[in-house]
Amino acid sequence: MSQADFGPYMECSLALAVDLVNTRDPVDGSEDLSDVDALATFLREHEMSDVKRPTSRDLQEVRSLRTSLREVFEADDEQKAVAILNELLASADARPVLTNHDGPWHLHYTPSGTPLGPRLAAEAAMTLSVVIAGEGFDRLRTCDGDRCVDVFIDESRNHSRRYCSPSVCGNRASVAAYRARQKAATPPP
Repeated sequence: MSQADFGPYMECSLALAVDLVNTRDPVDGSEDLSDVDALATFLREHEMSDVKRPTSRDLQEVRSLRTSLREVFEADDEQKAVAILNELLASADARPVLTNHDGPWHLHYTPSGTPLGPRLAAEAAMTLSVVIAGEGFDRLRTCDGDRCVDVFIDESRNHSRRYCSPSVCGNRASVAAYRARQKAATPPP
C-alpha cells in the first residue's frame, strides 16, 4: 500500500477545500474571512485564476459553502457526506471541462465566468468526491487534538494520521500523554 498521491492540480484543489473549512474555528468563533479583502487574499494565496474582485455577496456564499464543506468532513458516514457533495455539485451546475490554459491538461469544473461561490463549490465538492471515490471517506478527517477542530486529508499509507499537524497537535498530544504517565508513575507524598 502506498501513500496517497493526488497529483499537483488535485493537491491545489484539496488544499483550497481544506483551507477554506479551516478559515473559521467553530469552537472559539475566530474568523479568517472577516471581510472581502480577507477573501481576496485567500483566493490569491490559493492562486485562483480568472477571479474578479470578490463582493460581499461572494463572501456570504463562500462562508455558506465553508459550512457545508465542514459538514462533509464531520459527517457520521459516507452516505451523508456524499449527499452533501452531490447537492453542492448540482447547485453549482458543475460541468467539467478539460483545459491546458496554463500548462498540463487539467479539469475546470465550471465554465469561465461562473460566479465565485458556485465555482468554489464545484471545485471543492468535485475534489472531495474524487478522494472519497478513489481513496475512501476515511481520508477526510477532523483533528484529534484536544484544542483543535481543523480538518485535513489523511494521505498516510495506512490511513492512520490523527492530527492536522503532527508537529503541532501531534506533539501536544505526545507531551500531554507523557505528562499523564509521569503523574501516574509518581507516588503520592
